[in-house]
Amino acid sequence: MLTLGCHLSTSGGFEAMAKRAVSIGATTFAYFTRNPRGGSSKEPDPEDLRRFSDIARESGIGTLVAHAPYTLNLCSAKPDVREFARMAMRQDLERMELLPGNFYNFHPGSHVGQGADEGIALIAEGLNSSLVSGQRTTVLLETMAGKGTEVGKSFEELARIIDLVDHDELVGVCLDTCHVSDGGYDISADLDAVLDEFDRVLGIDRLRALHLNDSKNPLGSHKDRHERLGLGHLGLECFAGIVNNPRTRDLPMILETPNELGGYAAEIHALRRLADGADTQMVMEELSSERDC
Repeated sequence: MLTLGCHLSTSGGFEAMAKRAVSIGATTFAYFTRNPRGGSSKEPDPEDLRRFSDIARESGIGTLVAHAPYTLNLCSAKPDVREFARMAMRQDLERMELLPGNFYNFHPGSHVGQGADEGIALIAEGLNSSLVSGQRTTVLLETMAGKGTEVGKSFEELARIIDLVDHDELVGVCLDTCHVSDGGYDISADLDAVLDEFDRVLGIDRLRALHLNDSKNPLGSHKDRHERLGLGHLGLECFAGIVNNPRTRDLPMILETPNELGGYAAEIHALRRLADGADTQMVMEELSSERDC
């Protein structure tokens, strides 16, 4: 069974997120560990976590894919920004150990003019200051679109970061479909070729999760503008390939498309239909009909 979900608001805590996930047919979800545009966060409630665990066990919710705030930049040119990023990551990872075995995804960062080499070194330093031997949370570097001075626009850049990390067994990669397409990897035309390249550079075992997004822009645009499934340049056929490919179908998949809960429910249902072998055109028509409701 596919492990599918979307980003959910942390309002109401983990129990509330689990209930929202179940209501839309999700078996995983993503959430921001703190304000996505700021730095504030609150201590987890042990009783809330216990109730979440009960629901997750009963409903089959699998590995969660937490997301660090967008403001976290381990390779900023400003020392205070780098120190905040390290502090936030350490604190987030400590809290995630209360629900062990999940993923902590983050954007590697922007070198803001220092150059990719310095950015890569600083990101690795930040990870080395945050990862602890024996922790049960895996940190995921997200593939990026290459907008501005982003680090992580290529598999090679991600591999160079991981090569500098002391506890590299605690690091994996989250492949964002919009980002890799905008970054120049043609997953729409030849997913297997891109996965072969990933395997050659990083090792396919590093691929631990997916962000599913269509793209408003064409291949290699370096723009990073997400679109709903089937309405962008990737097309629904691309996602049919992902949910049926043996190297990706068993990974947690998080939708980050511009949707409300009803839209996510429709896309989750559509992806399950595609995994069951339904005709892509028929599923697209069904999806369009559900979106119009």
